[in-house]
Amino acid sequence: MTQGPTESSWERVGDRTYVLTLPAFKANIGLVIGDEKAVVIDTGAGPGEAATIHAAVREITDLPLVAVNTHAHADHFFGNAYFAAHGVEDVWAHAAAVEAMEATGEKQRALVAGSEPGMAAAAGEHTELRLPNCTVADEPVDLDLGGYTVTLFHLGRGHTAGDLLIGSGNVLFAGDLVEEGTHPEFEDSYPYEWRKTLGKMIAIDELYSVVVPGHGRVVDQDYVRSQLRNLRQAIRMCNTAIHEASVDYTKAVPVLPYGPTQSRHLILRLKATETPADTIMPH
Repeated sequence: MTQGPTESSWERVGDRTYVLTLPAFKANIGLVIGDEKAVVIDTGAGPGEAATIHAAVREITDLPLVAVNTHAHADHFFGNAYFAAHGVEDVWAHAAAVEAMEATGEKQRALVAGSEPGMAAAAGEHTELRLPNCTVADEPVDLDLGGYTVTLFHLGRGHTAGDLLIGSGNVLFAGDLVEEGTHPEFEDSYPYEWRKTLGKMIAIDELYSVVVPGHGRVVDQDYVRSQLRNLRQAIRMCNTAIHEASVDYTKAVPVLPYGPTQSRHLILRLKATETPADTIMPH
């Protein structure tokens, strides 16, 4: 039996669909409730945040839980072990995200030291890295929650190699493919492909009018269009700088629509991920 969410924790964004924003990284946690199961979207940066999420979930429902990780960054999957210890058997992610978690997870521990010192030090209960055991590849996966279905799908690389989207009614959980209130992060991104992936998201806007970013306030598809315009503009500026000033192309940083750190990462990733087609300058 379910009951209404408490006003202080969950925001209802659609049919059976809720969002909880955590304080440390401002990460958005999703919850979708069916008749027989519920899905938790992202698990936090460690056992502390995971415990907060779990307690908030139990304010709404006592149904069995399934978890989904939108991608392979610490603030989105380091809570997996806590949820596994509290009865969650299936954790879903994109196959490329699971590979990245395995390859980089230990190195990411330092990123959560401020909010999850035990997780950073690998000390204490539920601080082991728990990888997803269910994967999505090229084909979408429909999760039947009993009387309600959510769809897990991948539109291409962008923020990472394994960004997973979750559709619930007219609500799309976009992970860090979409950011609100802060600049996108480009450290291990694929900027050229990110541009295409956002275009694919906009192409299905008739299905998903509400978009939940990985961080920040819930937005609409117009916001996604704005993020795409900024990214296209930034790529054009960077390409011009890279081709006109091959030694010091960081001179483009002050004019890009992002902060200096994100701009430098964008330039580095454009250099690292470019293909011959991407290097052709417009006439």
